[in-house]
Amino acid sequence: MPVRHPVFLKRLTQPGAEAFATLYAIESMARAVLSAVIPIEALRLLGDARSVSLIFFAVSILSLVASLSVPWLIRRTARRIVYTAGFLLLAVTPVLLAQASAGWLFAGMIFRALAVVSVSICLSLYIMDFIRRHDFVRSEPMRLFYSAGAWCAGPFLGVYLAEMVDPWAPYVVSLACAVAALAYFWFLRVGDHPAVQPARSAAPSPLQHVRRYFSQPRLTLAWVLSMGRNVWWVVFFIYAPIYAVEAGLGELAGGAIVSVGTGFLFLMPIMARLVRGFGIRAVYLTAFAFAGLLTLAVPLVQQEPILGAMLLISAAFGMTAIDAGGNLLFMFAVKRRERAEMTTVYSTFRDAADIAPPGVFSVLLRFYELSAVFVVAGASVLCLAALSARIHPRLGRQARPRSAAAVPVSQEAPTLSG
Repeated sequence: MPVRHPVFLKRLTQPGAEAFATLYAIESMARAVLSAVIPIEALRLLGDARSVSLIFFAVSILSLVASLSVPWLIRRTARRIVYTAGFLLLAVTPVLLAQASAGWLFAGMIFRALAVVSVSICLSLYIMDFIRRHDFVRSEPMRLFYSAGAWCAGPFLGVYLAEMVDPWAPYVVSLACAVAALAYFWFLRVGDHPAVQPARSAAPSPLQHVRRYFSQPRLTLAWVLSMGRNVWWVVFFIYAPIYAVEAGLGELAGGAIVSVGTGFLFLMPIMARLVRGFGIRAVYLTAFAFAGLLTLAVPLVQQEPILGAMLLISAAFGMTAIDAGGNLLFMFAVKRRERAEMTTVYSTFRDAADIAPPGVFSVLLRFYELSAVFVVAGASVLCLAALSARIHPRLGRQARPRSAAAVPVSQEAPTLSG
């Protein structure tokens, strides 16, 4: 008698929403377990928050330059080769970081940044190839929900292992997860889409892709809002642990703040329903305003660091609602024939977000205390709330036709205004 496996398990063995979400979750664990360890270790090796900002800034500049070469690599080799290289870089990263010196720390952070660029771009392309356009609203929240466990447990687990078990322990866990993600990817046997097969002619320069991307208002708005969202998370991951250490709460508290803040990803199914029910614009306006006001309030409670930590965690709740939109603004706006090139340009929002906070704060922290970081971050998020008004009110909203007739195409995928 043939054995019938559960449908869910079957979906994990073939390319699709569940498989890509699982792959993203494993890769997220490889990064999350070191997310709080790296800034704390950088603070220990370099001595002050300004120096930490400078090293993050330098790494981000190099990452941005490298990210623009990914389309060339994909066209000259194959997407699965670039994806594999990204996982190999992610596996080497913890070995370099574990050497406990400023030079190896810098090298490990560069490898980590290059790995994130490679796997992020390739995964986005695979998702758009294998998942139907009208299913993006469900697949993006699913991807983030699957990674919730990694981002919830990872930051605190990494600091705990380093403090209580062995300094090498979090690096071993990160290495194991990177290898597991690579093994699972090759198990899926994901093939390259014909549109991104190796090119036989010279590809346009990266600057041509950049000009083409930012000549389209909908894509520009998607990039700006995604970059701003990631700026806040960069501030949270780098400066929340530093805030905990400098306020006297301790290193474990720094890891706990990041873990609890990212733990709201478990609410992603609820956030996704809000997006489908009210649309991306309403969710973005409300959540950006909520997170911005709470972040601005952190410097007002300097004498109560526990309250400041609670405000940061609450602001993370608001930013999680933004994450429910994921890359939807871009996915609805990009043209199929331009996916490879435009995805690469769009993905630079991560590099820009990595560059902006350390670059700005390395200057500000020469003259002001750490509280200035949260003032600037909060004000920036409030500006994003105002900018969100340009999103079409029905984008991402689940259609409710009165009859069984099909919804017109113009209503299935409303465009962004502007």
